[in-house]
Amino acid sequence: MSAARRVFTPAMNPGSIAGPSRDTYKFMGREAIYRLIEDFYRELEASSIRSMFPQDMHESSQRSAAFFVQLLGGPADYNEQYGNPRMRARHLPFRITEAARQVWLGCFERVLEGAEHRYAFPPEHLQGFRAFLDGFSRWMVNTEEES
Repeated sequence: MSAARRVFTPAMNPGSIAGPSRDTYKFMGREAIYRLIEDFYRELEASSIRSMFPQDMHESSQRSAAFFVQLLGGPADYNEQYGNPRMRARHLPFRITEAARQVWLGCFERVLEGAEHRYAFPPEHLQGFRAFLDGFSRWMVNTEEES
């Protein structure tokens, strides 16, 4: 039997994570954001962290897309359908290590290549979005690497 899990908390203030530009939604719209997140989930499906996700990746991508629509300045569909995001609490059941975080970021980075053309992602907002993903994913790490 495994030892009780000790949850790791990153040494950071989650309030210091700057959100991405809320004007992004005006340029992309709901459909493009949903496509971006569907493509991201296809990357996750082929990744080494696939087992961290539910069997139905499409349903998961839809929920995640609702979160990103809201985050990028669109309607509050996520809050209306699922309640307050409380993302750290929602991710605690999963053992998220720094290595898993790097895989997750790599999947997002592959999807963001050419995002200006594929999803009408405003180029001037990409750096801020990437910075948000970096900070957000650091806050989701809840398990230290085993030595």
